[in-house]
Amino acid sequence: MTGAFLYVLFPLLIVFSHTSPAAGDDPAFLQSVKLNPMKPRTEKLSHFRFYWHDKVSGPNSTVVNIIQPPTNNKTSPTGFGMVNMIDDTLTEKPEAGSKLLGRAQGFYGVASQEEVGLLMAMNFVFCTGKYNGSTLTILGRNPVFEKVREMPVIGGSGLFRFARGYVQASTHSFDFKTGDAVVEYNVHVLHY
Repeated sequence: MTGAFLYVLFPLLIVFSHTSPAAGDDPAFLQSVKLNPMKPRTEKLSHFRFYWHDKVSGPNSTVVNIIQPPTNNKTSPTGFGMVNMIDDTLTEKPEAGSKLLGRAQGFYGVASQEEVGLLMAMNFVFCTGKYNGSTLTILGRNPVFEKVREMPVIGGSGLFRFARGYVQASTHSFDFKTGDAVVEYNVHVLHY
C-alpha cells in the first residue's frame, strides 16, 4: 500500500514543483511600489464629531430589515439573528434638519443572545467640504445600552487611505415606540 501511495504522490510533487514560480520571480499581478523619498508623508490624527440618525419608522426610513430573528427564538429576548441594512444620515448637530455631512451605509445585526449587542459594519461616506467623497470603514461590536461604546476604524478611502483609529458612540436620543435613534459619534482617526 505504501508503494501505491508513493506512485501517486511522487508524480504530483514533480508536477507542482515545476508549476510554482522560481524564487525571486514575481508573479505578473505583483508589482513593488517604491515610496518617493523626496515626498515624505506625515500621518495626522483627526477628530470628528457628528450625529448618526437611524430612522426605522415612517415613510422616509433609512433602515431596511433584511433578516428577522427566528420565530422559535424564545430563549433570546434580544432579537438575536436580526439584520438591518442602513443608509443613515450623518449631521453636524443632533437635529434632523442640521447640516448633512454624509451617510452611514452598511448593516448591523444582533449578535448577542445575552444583551442587545450589535455587530456593526458600515462606511461613513462624507459628502461635504475637504472630505467630500472620502470614506471611513467601521467594523465592531456595539452593546447599545452601554453609555459609551467603542468600535475600531479599520480603513478608509480618498483622503482616509490607510486610516486607522476608533469611534466612540453614545446615544443622544432613542424612541422606544418607533425604534428611531440619534447617536453621537466621536471619531479619532490616524490618516495621511
